[in-house]
Amino acid sequence: MRPGFSVGANMSDASIGKENGGPKLPLGSIMSPKDLWAFVRRGDIALALGVLTILVVLIVPLPPMVLDLLLAFSIIISVLVLMTSLFITAPLEFSSFPTVLLIATMLRLSLNLASTRLILSNGHTGHGAAGQVIEAFGAFVMGGNFVIGLIVFVILVVVNFVVITKGSSRIAEVAARFSLDAMPGKQMAIDADLSAGLIDQDEAKERRKALEDESAFFGAMDGASKFVRGDAIAGILITFINVVGGIIIGVAQNGMSFGDAAKAYTLLTVGDGLVTQIPALVVSTAAGLLVSKAGVSGAADKALSKQLAGSAKALGMSAFVMVVMAMLPGMPALPFLGLAAISGFLAMKLDRSQKQAEMQRAAQNMMEQAAAQSKPEDMPVQDALKLDELRIEIGYALLPLVQGQNGEDKITEQIKALRRTLAAEMGFVLPSVRLVDNVQLESNHYVIKMKEIDAGNGIVFPNQYMAMDPAGGQVQLPGAHLLEPTFGLPATWIEESLRDEAQLRGYTVVDPATVIATHLTEVIKNNMSELLSYVEVQKLLKELPKAHQDLLKEIVPAQIATTGVQRILQLLLAERVSIRDLGTILEAVAEVTGALRDPRMIVEHIRSRLGRQICAQHTGPTGQLALITMSPAWEDAFSSSLVGEGEVKHLAMQPSRLHDFVIALRDRFEEAARLGEMPVLVTSNAIRPYVRMIVERFRPQTAVVAQGEIHPSARLRTVGSI
Repeated sequence: MRPGFSVGANMSDASIGKENGGPKLPLGSIMSPKDLWAFVRRGDIALALGVLTILVVLIVPLPPMVLDLLLAFSIIISVLVLMTSLFITAPLEFSSFPTVLLIATMLRLSLNLASTRLILSNGHTGHGAAGQVIEAFGAFVMGGNFVIGLIVFVILVVVNFVVITKGSSRIAEVAARFSLDAMPGKQMAIDADLSAGLIDQDEAKERRKALEDESAFFGAMDGASKFVRGDAIAGILITFINVVGGIIIGVAQNGMSFGDAAKAYTLLTVGDGLVTQIPALVVSTAAGLLVSKAGVSGAADKALSKQLAGSAKALGMSAFVMVVMAMLPGMPALPFLGLAAISGFLAMKLDRSQKQAEMQRAAQNMMEQAAAQSKPEDMPVQDALKLDELRIEIGYALLPLVQGQNGEDKITEQIKALRRTLAAEMGFVLPSVRLVDNVQLESNHYVIKMKEIDAGNGIVFPNQYMAMDPAGGQVQLPGAHLLEPTFGLPATWIEESLRDEAQLRGYTVVDPATVIATHLTEVIKNNMSELLSYVEVQKLLKELPKAHQDLLKEIVPAQIATTGVQRILQLLLAERVSIRDLGTILEAVAEVTGALRDPRMIVEHIRSRLGRQICAQHTGPTGQLALITMSPAWEDAFSSSLVGEGEVKHLAMQPSRLHDFVIALRDRFEEAARLGEMPVLVTSNAIRPYVRMIVERFRPQTAVVAQGEIHPSARLRTVGSI
């Protein structure tokens, strides 16, 4: 059943009306004028009638009076489109332009065909055969001379077709191509800002929608620009056909002489061409303004006045050039001197206003500084209590690393990527990292602070690269020989010209921003447990899937408090075990909370449940898990050194024995490192936490794995034994 019709029990009840509650009439009745006007006033009906009218004009002959009305309407529409293009602040505000362009082009072509019909049929009767609008254009623009009109028409076509339309088409094509190419990068930037906490979900959706609209708009403009180009070609062909056909009709059918026929029909044809080409030129200009507006914010007048007349030096130099032009022999001095005076006056006025604005800003800054120094007690006490979880302080020479030469943020972009990567790897979003400049630091120094306490520092050079020998030796290239700030390895800062040579020699070459980002990564991983606050744990528990919420309600707070969960997660993060599988962790907690209370013992049970994850985390590129095992003698030594009962046990081994163990462990891992291996230390389940407490003091990055944590599917390879 079609919308707008309702069928009752009998045909006499059938009615027609609007879907939104419009007037309903019996099918056999005639609409009153009031109902007919209400029906036509609907926007969709009016647009459909307008498009149908354009198509009808292509077929049905029009009286000269109706043609005059439609030609005037075409001119007004073209002017309206141009004014709208000038006054909008962004291209997407006129996103319907391709549709408007198509309708306007069809209107001009239909009017061109209608006027052609009148010219060829009534051209022998006089200059008013095709209406007064065409006659007026022929008389005013051409002055009754069809040669002048023909030349003006050709120039208009050339300007429209060769200059404006071709340039607009090229701009639209490039804009569409670049918009599509840049879409993945822009989407990644939106995702990065969302993951970094700079925007929320709603703003991210708005940005994605604006990005899709922009891509669709420029793609449509690329195709719509072909309408204007085709319109110009059609105008040339129609004019040529009218002239030739009019002369043939005038001579062969109406008995006119060749000269009279050529003058009459050419005058009308060129007038018709001017009437249609001028609106086409206006719409082409609007299209060019619209596609060239990309990257310019604000209305056209404000943007142009701000950028063209915003420099006092540019205006002053323009005035000087015009004075020189006025002094050339034979050159009219009055227009150049007049323009030079106007430009000079504007330059002086602009320079004076800029200096006054600078003085006002300087005075305001001085007043604010004086007020801050004279009234320190006015500062809220709460501001002094704020603490930055993570902060990087840099010297003034490192400021270019924050803002790149091309406006690309270097350190900030790497920090965003780092936060996103660690969130995916470790299971919680790190706090924001604050970047500040510190004039008290040396120019090339930086300091990484965690909770405003120094956690690492280093030296980098903005315009150089750090080269390192993978074997650990000294780089044999000229430069500043320093230690790499993250791991303390020998490194050399080389000039950019030596970068290719260093890579050819097999050295690892790193840019300064990556050096700082790598150092920050290691600082975060070494102190990740301290960054997991109570508030973050609450967020993680609230964001659990619905399937785990019932389990959470059973164990928290009945069996374990939220602070207990926080402590368990911190112990896992301290050994760089991801807490992303929070559901499995809570299941393991629920299994043992009735029997165990010590968080360290609960963590040991959780690690056995996360065996597959732990083994996958330390599996090498070959798909094998490299192991260094403990001999039975050391296993017995640790087991016999445990004192205490139940969960309350501690290690009481002689210091000399601990020293021997540390030396043996260090030697084995250094041998493995020289072979390119990164093994884990395997112990029995009972002594694993106590061995880890010893190892973390001198090798915190070394993983200590219990035998019960090794998953059956893991491929093992022993590379040493202690």
